[in-house]
Amino acid sequence: MKNNYCVIMAGGIGSRFWPFSRNDKPKQFLDFFGTGKSLLQMTFSRFQQIVPTENIIIVTNQLYKDLILEQLPEISSKQILLEPLRRNTAPCIAYAINRIQSITSEANIIITPSDHLILKEVDFIQTIKTGLDFIQANNSLLTLGIKPNRPETGYGYIQIEEGKGDLRKVKTFTEKPNLALAKVFVESGEFFWNSGIFLWNLQAITDAFKNLLPEVSSKFESGKAYYNTTEENEFINKIYPSCQNISIDYGILEKAPNVHVLCSDFGWSDLGTWGSLYDISQKDEQENVSLKSYTQYYNSSKNIVTVSEGKLAVIEGLEGYIVAETDDVLLICKKEEEQKIRQIVNDISIRFKGDYI
Repeated sequence: MKNNYCVIMAGGIGSRFWPFSRNDKPKQFLDFFGTGKSLLQMTFSRFQQIVPTENIIIVTNQLYKDLILEQLPEISSKQILLEPLRRNTAPCIAYAINRIQSITSEANIIITPSDHLILKEVDFIQTIKTGLDFIQANNSLLTLGIKPNRPETGYGYIQIEEGKGDLRKVKTFTEKPNLALAKVFVESGEFFWNSGIFLWNLQAITDAFKNLLPEVSSKFESGKAYYNTTEENEFINKIYPSCQNISIDYGILEKAPNVHVLCSDFGWSDLGTWGSLYDISQKDEQENVSLKSYTQYYNSSKNIVTVSEGKLAVIEGLEGYIVAETDDVLLICKKEEEQKIRQIVNDISIRFKGDYI
């Protein structure tokens, strides 16, 4: 267990959950379900069962250091890696593995987003343990694939090679398909959702970066003398702006020859959109969802509503809407049009010079 490390990526802004998710407190720091725990705290607690607390590393934007220390008092500031700006997941992971390499040469590493929901935690823990056993014995890059229960167009898909058992070689990756293609994927039984949770040993991922993203690899390796020193932040701040903006999926996993998938089913949702939150939330008889809100519905169905604490929302004659209110913003948007929220956020940022974002 002492060689197990977990890297939690917690630097996103969650713009698709605006206005609930804001620049100063993105969705990973929010308590969506009134449990008293944010998504980040739930993720951290989950991995504490498998990884020593001191081996859990949080990679985040510089803006959120104090927020993380407030929500995770168990960790030290040395466990928080600060990105000066966002450069997607490949540079984020390159930073983390170089920091781990400065501590040990024998690490088994889990990479996870901070804002996913896991409903079957016991099954999830067992899946991770199976994955750790595999990557400890094999120089493979492992991703967790989720058995699809619907033709979802918002997720990436992994096609598995023929074989037996839950551990399979990856055949292809496909980014978010249209509905017709998603239906074909689900019916074939050969495709799994890409969870964005990865496992590998230090040697395997270091080699993959050197072979497939050599520029990113050399940039971070050039700072070997600075990791775990007072000069680390200065070095990272210097190299990050010139880093390639690229995802680990596109930069490495879609090109590497040694990628495997562990086919899984542990009640996973990436909570990427209001729609995904609606899907997994408890509904009333008219299929309305009220998140930590007092609501009164009339002739309304299939809505998701959240308002400020202590307020009452009265909804009449709405079907299939998002109604989200904070102290300074009210959003009313059709669920089927929620992909426009990112553009809305961009428009408002320009018009109001960053206010309300």
